[in-house]
Amino acid sequence: MTRYAAGLTWGEGPRWHDGALWASDPQRGGIWTDRSGAWTFTALTSRSNGLWFLPDGRLVGAVTTERRVGAWNGTEFAPYADLSAVATGPLGDMVGDAHGGLYVDDVGYTAHLGEEPKPGRIVHVGADGQARIAAEGVQFPNGLAFIDDGRVLVVAETWEQRLMAYTVRPDGTLTDPRLYADLRKAAGPEARPDGICATADGTGVWACTLTGHSVVRVTPDGVDHILDFAPGSPVACTTDGRSRLFVTVANSGGRPVMQAVADKTVTSSVEVIDL
Repeated sequence: MTRYAAGLTWGEGPRWHDGALWASDPQRGGIWTDRSGAWTFTALTSRSNGLWFLPDGRLVGAVTTERRVGAWNGTEFAPYADLSAVATGPLGDMVGDAHGGLYVDDVGYTAHLGEEPKPGRIVHVGADGQARIAAEGVQFPNGLAFIDDGRVLVVAETWEQRLMAYTVRPDGTLTDPRLYADLRKAAGPEARPDGICATADGTGVWACTLTGHSVVRVTPDGVDHILDFAPGSPVACTTDGRSRLFVTVANSGGRPVMQAVADKTVTSSVEVIDL
């Protein structure tokens, strides 16, 4: 494990594309990339969370509180798709399919405003930019990842400490929700899945456990590999599609990580692991 980059406050939605790493920093209010060769921050007025690259190479971001998806134009996320008619909470992670469709998780409620917890949903955005609900009743959806050649979408339910799997239908809806992994049992009582990504071969997922201080590899047969990041808190991850895993890791200075977020004392880095 080696340090790839530093300077982040809270790294979300990391994506590797065309030889460069990209990541959102919603706590600081901007986006990071080393596309130019240097790890560079661009401040944004509209804060992104999940990121994805469309088949045509465009970068899109889930603009968290504005409940929309934006297309990166080099300085900001310009309008791409409006989710305000179907989303009720802040937007989180986002993944896309080979046809230009996107899946975005809607947490369902705004915790820091004191709203009572309620189920969220997964929103599908078609290649035409139209948004509709793909799955309802998801308990605090967080990380998203496609496996099995895009036929299955895995969803992290953070507070339930589990990964759920959905079958992807041709019309973009999600059916047959089923347990993919119980991380409380498989990775320890503090394992709460945050960001996830598909393994390079697409047969399983890597899951950041945040307060569990680990990243675990999960296949249909269970957890078969655990990477220890203690005392750091792994937030989100991505691969380069071959042999490297990138993980954004929060450092809370020994305090509970969410308390450090609230106090604005958390710092983050990107670590890279050769698989």
